[in-house]
Amino acid sequence: MTFDEILAQVLDLLQRERRLSYRAIKVRFGLDDDHLEALKDEIIEAKQLAVDEKGRVLVWTGDPASAPLPAATLTSARVPGAAIPTHLAEKILTARHTLEGERKQVTVLFADIKGSTELIEGLDPEEARRLLDPALHVMMDAVHRFEGTVNQVLGDGIMALFGAPIAHEDHALRACYATLAMQAAMQSYTDEVRRAHGLALRIRVGLNSGEVVVRAIGNDLHMDYSAVGQTTHLAARMEQLAAPGSIMLAAPTLRLVEYLVRVNALGPIPVKGLTEPVEVCELLGASAVRRRLQATEARGLTRFVGRDTEIEAVQQALERARAGHGQVVACVGEAGVGKSRLVYEVVHSYRTQG
Repeated sequence: MTFDEILAQVLDLLQRERRLSYRAIKVRFGLDDDHLEALKDEIIEAKQLAVDEKGRVLVWTGDPASAPLPAATLTSARVPGAAIPTHLAEKILTARHTLEGERKQVTVLFADIKGSTELIEGLDPEEARRLLDPALHVMMDAVHRFEGTVNQVLGDGIMALFGAPIAHEDHALRACYATLAMQAAMQSYTDEVRRAHGLALRIRVGLNSGEVVVRAIGNDLHMDYSAVGQTTHLAARMEQLAAPGSIMLAAPTLRLVEYLVRVNALGPIPVKGLTEPVEVCELLGASAVRRRLQATEARGLTRFVGRDTEIEAVQQALERARAGHGQVVACVGEAGVGKSRLVYEVVHSYRTQG
């Protein structure tokens, strides 16, 4: 990218996030010290749109009403990249050495513009880029909104991961919400392209969950992943099965989000490269259920056993509260140890009635 293009992107990012560390700017845009100083001079001194804070952070002071146009506009000419928001970049850099070589459970997302080659046939390359770039920005913005990372930009689509390098217990649900947000945001741009060019610009998405190994993370946040088994392959096949405007889930992802989303079961479908048909569902939307415990309750909870010490501690706190001494109880533990179930049992206990 040219200096002017980097400047435009930094201003756009700063205007949205209000504060950016110089370290994150250097990492995100691959700047050396001289270029960073030139960027600071242009933003702080020449344009007077920000101020320096302690030599470490750039703070936006410009007019909030002069916000840039949304990414999904026909006039966008910025080159799309797998840019990572500042807060995610800092998390990854902080934990980089502990993440490398780690095996992680993830959800892999593939999204692309269906029939993009035919859509841009005969267009000038610059015009084609102005047409496709906003769609890529829509995809990437939706991924970043739910703290996924864009691993590859594939010309007319992206590959993204949820759950790596930053672990999320609800990676599959985040991926589903991201795809729904992606399709919703894309709809307005689709309508705009249809009015301006008479073209049907629609995206298709595929999801699958499984294991990957993070091989290495470079200083520029480029991440090298090694997929375990069929994780990535099946996610790509789900995308290829999806019709324009639709989202396809493989069975491993559905198992992680069952009852939390609404789906249309399509049954076993033959998938190229696999010997056995794969259970496939189309994602339709989010359900009224918002927490995993609610989903488990819908399936039927197992009998609650143990936790006598914890129940006794809460019961004592309840007794003191009844006597007029307000109480606060903190429940702390590793993921999956049973915190939500303990709270559920307390709330639904006869001891809390009234």
